[in-house]
This record gives sequence, structure tokens and C-alpha cells, in this order.
Amino acid sequence: MIDDADRMDAVLSRLRRAQGQLAGVISMIEQGRDCRDVVTQLAAVSRALDRAGFKIVASGMRHCITSAESGTPPPLTEDELEKLFLSLA
Repeated sequence: MIDDADRMDAVLSRLRRAQGQLAGVISMIEQGRDCRDVVTQLAAVSRALDRAGFKIVASGMRHCITSAESGTPPPLTEDELEKLFLSLA
């Protein structure tokens, strides 16, 4: 679905960052850190994952638009893209 190497790298970078943040949250819980700090970091992980998901959906929308312009059938229908987008909301 991600048709551009730069976009793919950006998504992978976001996901790796979220993975590191999640490891930090797990460590914080294991250390018995304050719940406010844990929740703050967990919210940051959630935002990072949401941004990666939105980037993937946006790339899919771009691909569908350019496919329609070139006359080839799109990989996803509008309804499928909407469902993907809403699953992140």
C-alpha cells in the first residue's frame, strides 16, 4: 500500500519510535513509576501509532487516486479506505 520508499521509511521510523516508547512504558510500570508519568508516555505511544496509521491510510488514498487517474482499478474501494480511516479514529 505504501508506494514510495521515503514514505515507507517515515512510517517505519514512526513505528520504531513507538516501539521504543512502549518498551519505556513497560519499564516504567516494572519500576513502579508514578501513574501520571506512565499514562503520559502511554498517550505518546498511542499518538505515534495513530500517526503511523494515518500515514499508511493517506498513502493508500493517494495510490487509489493515482490508480483511478491512470485507468487501473484501485487496490481499495472508497468504503474500504473509509473503514480503515475510521478504525484509527
